[in-house]
Amino acid sequence: MKNVNNFQNKTVIVLGLAKSGVAAAKLLIKLGAHVVVNDREDISTDPHALELSELGARVVGNGHPLSLLDDDVFCVVKNPGIPHSIPFLQKAVKKNIPIFTEVELAYLISDAPFIGITGSNGKTTTTTLIFEMLNQGEKQPLIAGNIGTVACEVAQHAREDNVIVTELSSFQLLGITNYRPKIAVLLNIFDAHLDYHGTREEYMKAKGNIFLNQTDEDFAVVNADDSDVSNIAANILANKVPFSTKQIVQDGAYIKDDTVYYRDEKIIEIAQIALPGTHNLENILAAICVAKLLNVDNKAICNVLSTFSSVKHRLQFVDEIEGRRFYNDSKATNILATSKALSAFKKDVILLAGGLDRGNEFDELIPFLQNVKVTVTFGQTAEKIEEACKKAGINLTVRVDNVEQAVKTAFDISSEGDTVLLSPACASWDQYKTFEERGERFIKAVLSLKKEMA
Repeated sequence: MKNVNNFQNKTVIVLGLAKSGVAAAKLLIKLGAHVVVNDREDISTDPHALELSELGARVVGNGHPLSLLDDDVFCVVKNPGIPHSIPFLQKAVKKNIPIFTEVELAYLISDAPFIGITGSNGKTTTTTLIFEMLNQGEKQPLIAGNIGTVACEVAQHAREDNVIVTELSSFQLLGITNYRPKIAVLLNIFDAHLDYHGTREEYMKAKGNIFLNQTDEDFAVVNADDSDVSNIAANILANKVPFSTKQIVQDGAYIKDDTVYYRDEKIIEIAQIALPGTHNLENILAAICVAKLLNVDNKAICNVLSTFSSVKHRLQFVDEIEGRRFYNDSKATNILATSKALSAFKKDVILLAGGLDRGNEFDELIPFLQNVKVTVTFGQTAEKIEEACKKAGINLTVRVDNVEQAVKTAFDISSEGDTVLLSPACASWDQYKTFEERGERFIKAVLSLKKEMA
């Protein structure tokens, strides 16, 4: 860990006591900062808050009092999910107080270089593929970021011979100033989190921050098939490495004659790839670009691609019950993700969908509903999804209260040979804290149903 003295004897407010906030606060205390931890909830009995208090932090709960900013505050390190629109952060902006996310801290202290992966869809699968390829290639990778491991925790233990593979959300990328990945990956752009960013332009700008500090010594892996990605990357300084599923691209990864190539070098035949779904080919091509840039040999790449079949909550096969195959795609928090999931199945599908209402309609889903026999809906968007299903000619939709009920209902109305697919097309926050919790509830319900049927 680098000996950073930027925060020594400076007042830093850590906004939000989620796991990234706890990790950031502990690191800042270690770096000599005067830490104020602030959360909108009552955290007076929270064990993490008590621990931070014992370490010397000042802990303030039950809201975000603006008076905290009246002192000489060096910076705010905020939880990525807290929008910049709240009065507290608006006042910080007016006072020219920098607002970071903990990814910035991770970069400042890390001895290891970073690989940053972002995009509207496919981040976790691509991040995991890259990690596995580098691991097989003995490149000493560490994995961090939005995938579940807090980056500033990982960075504290990283060595110069490591490389930190980091999944990054648009929320995290809004809070960087110096973060500079050696390799940055931008997979795709689709309307997402507009309730947070306000406009599509602001969302794209946040995603583009992944290239912000790169120089001509760095690399940018970009989707040549996505016009928004191409526009974002048009004037960056990094060396562009394209990937495409539709065309042969120079100096990148592409598909020809049902075979994956990288710079005219044959890597693997598509038939040998274990990961299902044509949409995953984009993720695979992006991962291959990164692996080849870091000199991972083809044997290691092919070993991963021929054995890696899913990431939890991403088209994850859960079990089969009396001829019905159950898949958990809880990470599908927008229409594009669900569209791609539906495209992966050619047989009859019982679709389980619904969740947080962000104000959008679901007509864009209609072309992908041809193989859907029945839709089981839940959550705030149930009625909107049902309306899209009617337009698609699906005559039967069933509304239930939650994912657990949806599993039993789907089994009852399905037939042998059907696929039961949880792919909500919505965020989970109306009923569940995270998409992971939603997926775990689905898995538990499936396993309980199998036990009942035994």
